[in-house]
Formats: sequence, structure tokens, C-alpha cells
Amino acid sequence: MRFLFFRKKNLIKCVISGLFILLCLLLAYSMYSKSASAVRIVMGGRLQMESETVETATAHPEKDYDEKYFRPSNLPIINTKVIKSDLLLEQQDKDPSEIVMPEQLLKTPEDTLLNYFSILKHAENLEEGRTGGCGTVGEAKLPYPLAYGFLTSDHQKKLSYSKYLESFKGIGHINLIKLKGVPKDKKQPEYLRYFVELETIEGSSKGVTYFAYYYGYVFIAREGNRYRIADVKLWGEDFLCAPYHGWAHNAEASVDIRYGEWCKLIKKRYPTKCDGYVKDIFFEGTDGKDYLIKFFQLTNGTDTEIAQYRKNLSGLWELVTLEPEKCLQEKQ
Repeated sequence: MRFLFFRKKNLIKCVISGLFILLCLLLAYSMYSKSASAVRIVMGGRLQMESETVETATAHPEKDYDEKYFRPSNLPIINTKVIKSDLLLEQQDKDPSEIVMPEQLLKTPEDTLLNYFSILKHAENLEEGRTGGCGTVGEAKLPYPLAYGFLTSDHQKKLSYSKYLESFKGIGHINLIKLKGVPKDKKQPEYLRYFVELETIEGSSKGVTYFAYYYGYVFIAREGNRYRIADVKLWGEDFLCAPYHGWAHNAEASVDIRYGEWCKLIKKRYPTKCDGYVKDIFFEGTDGKDYLIKFFQLTNGTDTEIAQYRKNLSGLWELVTLEPEKCLQEKQ
């Protein structure tokens, strides 16, 4: 009897231990799943999420700039290259790995980007529950295989065609409205980097379509004598954040607070120079050097910082890396 008692007791311990191990495994899997799902792919690019920081202090909008943030873009579209339908039809039944890209589409980085977004312009991947249009929309899914061929072989290994196609779900039209070369990313210095802003028409469950805007960077790599897309990072634009959350979305205020109040680096700030959506802010530093902070203005009216420069002894602007957030941390 005593033997049976201890045997039963050990059995209970084993069951409890097994349940505990199973619970730990389920918890680890849950954490992994959440981490894996955190990266969302949209239009072939990694969608970056804006985080709330101390910069986004709440502020009520002034009457004279309400429309700046609430109105959409009136810029002309850039992806206007004529892509022959025959070229799309030739690729429709091929496996993406079998597609042979016409060399003239990839001659320069700008050719690659303009042709890529021109091909995607009339592509649609509207899904059940997020519909739009009243029949066939544009070229339907015909352009996607050829567009996928613009990606580098390494990028295709990371992003399968099925996932690439899925990333366009709900999107029925794409306009490229901003395109400009910017300094290389220090984390990916092997690639050329271009700033883009996209205007999309997306389906909805309400029976209406709506405009949505994205901005970000496309990274270009040279493969032989052709230029292909090595990576894409996109951020979605919010039309309700800037009007109600103040200074961080305005270039001048951002420079004054981040470089002035936080870092005590501004001795004198000069008038802003604007060229279309490009805003250059110059200031004389308390260290006796001249600085230039470059911003691009987005369709939702907010200014996003692109690069920082300091004038060298030869009078030339050199790219620098300033981290005003570290100044704030040191103050705190």
C-alpha cells in the first residue's frame, strides 16, 4: 500500500511538471508569434510604426493651419511611364523565377523606380470585405509578377511572391507623388536610398474607396549592369495626429526644441528656405559652426527630418549624425 501511495504521488508530480512545461512552451510560442507578427508587409515593403514619444506633446490646432493637416495632396503623379500591355501579358502564366526582365526598365536607379511604380499604378488586389470599383479595376493582378521581378534575388529570398502579392491586399491603385535621392542609411550603406511618397486608393467594407498615404525609403542595389530594389520601408500617414499633437510635426519648432532647448546648440536660426516640399533650416551653432537640417513635407502636412549637415573648413556641407534625444536623456 505504501508503495502504491508513493507511486501515485510521483505520478501526480510528473503530471504537474508536464503541465508546467507545456504552459511555458505555450507562453514562449505566444511571445514568438506576437514578435513575428509585429513586422507587417505592405506593398512589398516593411510597414514601420510610429511610436509615441515626448516630442508629441498635446496641443490644440490653430485656426490658420487646420487645412494644412486635413487636406490631401494636390501634387502631380510621377509614375507616368507607359508600360505596354503585351509585356505584362507575356509574364502572366510564368513562375516569378522564370520572368526575364527587359534591361531597359532597370538602366538607372531612377528608371527602376519610375518603371516599377508605373507598372504597379493600375494593379489591384482588392479582397472580399474590402472592395472597390464597379467591375474590373485597372489591370487587376496582371502587373504583380513583372513588378516582383524588380526585386533583387536576395530580397526575393526574404519575401516570397505569395507574401509580396498578399502585401497589396485592399489596394486598388497607386500613385507615386514624391521621389528624391537622399543620403545612404548608415545601417545599410551598401545601397542607394530614395525617399518616396505614395498615394493609394484602397477598398473598404463600407462600399466606398478612400485615399491613403504612405512615405518611406526604397533601397537600390546594383546587380551587374542593372539596378534592382533591395529593400523598402514604409510608414503610414495619419491626418489626425499633427493637428492635435503640436510641435514635433513642424520643422521649425522641431529644430528649435530638439537642437535648441535640448542640446543648447543654436546660437541663431536663419529663415527657412523652401523648394516645393523640401525645407532647409540653417542655424549658427553655439560651437561656432554652421548647420543645416533638411526636412521633407508630407501630404498630411507634417515635416519629417531627412538629413543633418555641418559646414566644414572648406565651406562644404558634410553629412553628420546628431542625436538630440540623447541631449534630452542627459538633461533628465
